[in-house]
Amino acid sequence: MATAEETEVEEKPKKPILKILLLVLLVLLLMGGTVGATLFFSGFFNKKAVASAEEELEGAEAAAKDGDAAGGKDGKDGKAAKDAKPERVKKNAPELVRFEYTYKQMDKELLSNLTGTRKVMQIQIAFMTSYDERVFKNIEKHEFAIRGALLDVMRQYTEADVNRPEFRKELAEKLKDEANRVLTQYEDFGGIDAIHFTSFIVQ
Repeated sequence: MATAEETEVEEKPKKPILKILLLVLLVLLLMGGTVGATLFFSGFFNKKAVASAEEELEGAEAAAKDGDAAGGKDGKDGKAAKDAKPERVKKNAPELVRFEYTYKQMDKELLSNLTGTRKVMQIQIAFMTSYDERVFKNIEKHEFAIRGALLDVMRQYTEADVNRPEFRKELAEKLKDEANRVLTQYEDFGGIDAIHFTSFIVQ
């Protein structure tokens, strides 16, 4: 009878140890699963796959180029061009480009009546271009034709038009377009980027 009691006493401590081991194993499995899932959903494994694929593609491109070079040496350019794989097209990023702008003021002012009134508009303008001096030479060469075209534009406006807030911008744009039209008609090229007012009087 004493022997059975001793056996029971000895067996009791074994059960908690098994439970503890099972709990530790379960916690480790849960932690491993959580870390694995986190890496998977964050794309950790995909990055490696993409990187290795890109390395393989670069290697293939290098091999194709070497093959092309070898084909050229052997005099088999036509065959090498057929067998070569297409190359990746690189996107050209636009760079910041700045131009040098130069100005030339028209010597004489432009004077025109406003439609439907006795008031007149008197302006002096300067041409702006980012092209070379040939634009200004063409302006001087065809000054009379340009002046006549610009006066025709000015005559179309009324006193109410002049009072609009955006009138000066609108007029400058129309004068620029008309001057470019004349230059294109006679020289096949305009080149005027903008027109600026150096004097603007309505009276």
